[in-house]
Amino acid sequence: IGFIIIFREYTCIFQDYLPYLCRPKFEKMFAIVKIAGQQFKVNQGQNLYVPHLSGKQGDALEFSEVLLHSNENKVSTNGKVVVKAEIVNELVKGDKVIAFKMKRRKGFRKKHGHRTQYTQIKITEIA
Repeated sequence: IGFIIIFREYTCIFQDYLPYLCRPKFEKMFAIVKIAGQQFKVNQGQNLYVPHLSGKQGDALEFSEVLLHSNENKVSTNGKVVVKAEIVNELVKGDKVIAFKMKRRKGFRKKHGHRTQYTQIKITEIA
């Protein structure tokens, strides 16, 4: 007796005697790119929020630090791939993060907060 479990990245068919049928589901083309010190998995046409980058709305960006590239089911790690993007919104503020420190019975209270700044980009081409 078997049952089917569908996750976001995997389609699995579990049976008592065939657990090896779990195979990853691949997108057509994706790349793992290092942007501002962080790694992002990007697809063509995807909107992405990255740490604040200098530039104005509509500017073209080019990321040459591609760590992994997949075209259909072929995965390669050569560094010859370039990801091109354009800036959609130059400044987007994230959610407010509050750090509150307190020592009980001492009257010590400190409240610090910040909102991280992001840039919204759209991936135009993976070449």
